[in-house]
Amino acid sequence: MVLILSAVIVILVGYVILLRKQVNKINRQLEKRRKENTRQPISLELIDSGLTSLAGNINRCLKSEEKLREETVRREKEQKEMIADLSHDLRTPLTAIKGYQQLLMATLTEEGQRERLRTAQKHADELGKMIEQFFEYSLFSYKASEPKCERINLGALIAECIAEMVPVLEEHKLSIRMKETDLVYAKADKEMLIRIIQNLIRNCLAYAESDAVVRVVKTKKAVFSFGNRTTVTADPDRLFVRFYREDRSTSRPGGMGLAIVKLLAEQMGGTVRARKKDGWLWIYVELPSDG
Repeated sequence: MVLILSAVIVILVGYVILLRKQVNKINRQLEKRRKENTRQPISLELIDSGLTSLAGNINRCLKSEEKLREETVRREKEQKEMIADLSHDLRTPLTAIKGYQQLLMATLTEEGQRERLRTAQKHADELGKMIEQFFEYSLFSYKASEPKCERINLGALIAECIAEMVPVLEEHKLSIRMKETDLVYAKADKEMLIRIIQNLIRNCLAYAESDAVVRVVKTKKAVFSFGNRTTVTADPDRLFVRFYREDRSTSRPGGMGLAIVKLLAEQMGGTVRARKKDGWLWIYVELPSDG
């Protein structure tokens, strides 16, 4: 009897060990699928009804997840194509309107009529900018690929972007001074970071009441900020809401520039915040640091 019990115990212990090894193998297979992004189904070496049922349910769940992921990618592609088509459909008549406005300006002689036409041209330009921002925000919202992050000298890139926009800044009689610039390297997608900087510069062009200031500060994060004197009285965090307009009774348009800044920064693992102090509005962008 003792020998029989001993044999049974040995068999049960061996079976438990085999079950444990099989469970560990399932875990390794799932980990491999996650890291290598493969579609290999879960396989078993031990014939056991419970484990076979478990593996079957896992494979069915994984298959459903793959179908859902494929459907999401397909919908994102369709959304991008729709946005691109809509962009073309809106740009075409807007370009025609601007062209006819220019032709009409050349034929008008009365200053009052020319002034009214210039007002119409201004609104057409504002509409064009809003359309571009809307499509830019939409495309980045549905962007499936991960940011291609690299080591970027933050101060140098900001200076480069400002230099490229000097003609526009001079046209608006505005300058942007770089102040308190530390040597800071950010881990970021260069294209996205350039979009962020350009939108912050455009925000200064639209709303600054004095020359703007840029600061690059070395902390645990790669931090830079744009500041300018402004009469904005609303909660600064509301500035990142799409098409937010402080006073809807005025003709001054809302926009998506800062909403795009927030979206891109968060996609790169960063944050954006705004702060008002002594009549100045500061926009802070924090990105992962790279040394």
